[in-house]
Amino acid sequence: MSKEQVVIIAGATGLIGTELLKLMLAERAIDHIYALTRKGLAFTHPKLEEIRDSELRILDWDETLPTPEKGYICLGTTRKQAGSKSALEAVDYHLVCDVAKNMALLGVKHLTVVSSYGANPRSSSHYLRCKGKMELALENLGFEHVTFVQPGPLVGLRDTPRSDETILQGLLKILRPIMIGRLARFIPIKAELVARAMLYASFASNPRPIEVFDSVAMRELLNKYK
Repeated sequence: MSKEQVVIIAGATGLIGTELLKLMLAERAIDHIYALTRKGLAFTHPKLEEIRDSELRILDWDETLPTPEKGYICLGTTRKQAGSKSALEAVDYHLVCDVAKNMALLGVKHLTVVSSYGANPRSSSHYLRCKGKMELALENLGFEHVTFVQPGPLVGLRDTPRSDETILQGLLKILRPIMIGRLARFIPIKAELVARAMLYASFASNPRPIEVFDSVAMRELLNKYK
């Protein structure tokens, strides 16, 4: 008898997280899903269980519950949404790290996280610097495997549209014919494709301890499953 597949996701109401949760619910190989949420989800499902906390903490855990071995973090914001650099860092760095530590304590072995193309702890961009610091911290938390997806501009319907994202998508659509080589990483990618790449990467056999997928690598991964 095959082992029950149990997963946990944080950020299931965001652009990528929403798509990832849909895929998980439809995936027969996944038996049970814990969704770590602040306000709760708008629907229920037989294999979905919410863990609700305003700060995305896991305060009480029943040791008799099935242990999630795969964890997914789809948390993130922008300076405009957060209101300040420190508020952005509180989400993109501190909150993500705190959630990852909680997942490690639960028994998660393979962590898959949404980051950003260009993430670097020494970047001159505060946003990319926070993403880079986050990646570095998560690499040192003791997971057997950590996978980072680093999409460029995203395509999808957000609850709160980002005007700068919409403008950038329009500009890049015009420039797409000349976006080759390294520029191909800036071709907008659908949130659903990012979510699917996260799922496929986390179920791949013999993953490396640390893996990074930019938009080009994600598309290459998905092409293997066509």
